[in-house]
Amino acid sequence: MLFDGGNRVAESFGLKFEIPAAVRDIYLNTFGLDLELDNGDPSWTLPMPGAFIVGSDGIITYASVDPDYTVRPEPEEVLASLRRLTG
Repeated sequence: MLFDGGNRVAESFGLKFEIPAAVRDIYLNTFGLDLELDNGDPSWTLPMPGAFIVGSDGIITYASVDPDYTVRPEPEEVLASLRRLTG
């Protein structure tokens, strides 16, 4: 598991995006979400959700990224990849 404060890792993989000004207003005034406060930086950026498995050799053996935050890999798919790596 990786905590990516400031979205630095996401940015290095090209997975960080900036929330447009019009949407910021919706986040703040409709949902009560202040990303600047919550994230601890003024960037108003979010990472695309992703799942990666990186071997001890540094090679990425599994990657799943989708700009639609509701699309996530099935847990069994990720576990199968882990089993192949350790197996």
